[in-house]
Amino acid sequence: MMSTSDLNFEYQFRLILIGDSTVGKSSLLRQFTEGRFIEVSDPTVGVDFHARIVNLDGVPIKLQLWDTAGQERFRSITRSYYRNAAGGLLVYDITNRTSFEHVKEWLDEASRCAEPNRVVFIMVGHKTDQVKQRRVTTQEGEQLAEQLGIQFVETSAKSGTHVEDAFYKVAKEIYRLLQTGEVRVKDGWDGVKKATPRRGINAAAVAPGPQQPPTSKRKADGCCG
Repeated sequence: MMSTSDLNFEYQFRLILIGDSTVGKSSLLRQFTEGRFIEVSDPTVGVDFHARIVNLDGVPIKLQLWDTAGQERFRSITRSYYRNAAGGLLVYDITNRTSFEHVKEWLDEASRCAEPNRVVFIMVGHKTDQVKQRRVTTQEGEQLAEQLGIQFVETSAKSGTHVEDAFYKVAKEIYRLLQTGEVRVKDGWDGVKKATPRRGINAAAVAPGPQQPPTSKRKADGCCG
């Protein structure tokens, strides 16, 4: 199977996943990039990296995906990734009300630390498969997202419900802002980068479905340049 490094793409969008520890950020990424769910996984240490090519209006775009640790002791590492992100997923666990109450705090921090360019976030209520354990209603999620002025979706990495939608919504909004000039490709900023054309690659071969494999490597600590 073809990896993201073997495919041609026109743009690269850097996305970051933020939210409290154990809300399921890593599970969402694995479902989106690998099409699989792992019931139990260790908490992310520092930052974990994945990637996937998606097709937006016939344009192949590489999503560079950074999964950040939610624990307080790793927050200084997480903050260093905000400035080079074009957008991301702000995730809470619908069975954990505290994680929902921390959403605004995460968004405020991202807004303070991000590059002074428009950063697109979507609020994600995760683990909808755990119906009996739900502590945050869909209506509450919708109301908070409206107050914060961001999009909202509920997902389940276990069932795959709306996982694709969450990532595509962010990517589509960044692409729209890129087309209108509200987000620009800039030197020294990795949020949105224009790719160098490669010969001999058929961009039409890029498929948007979950069968596309990721490029994934562990980043235990450190930060991007």
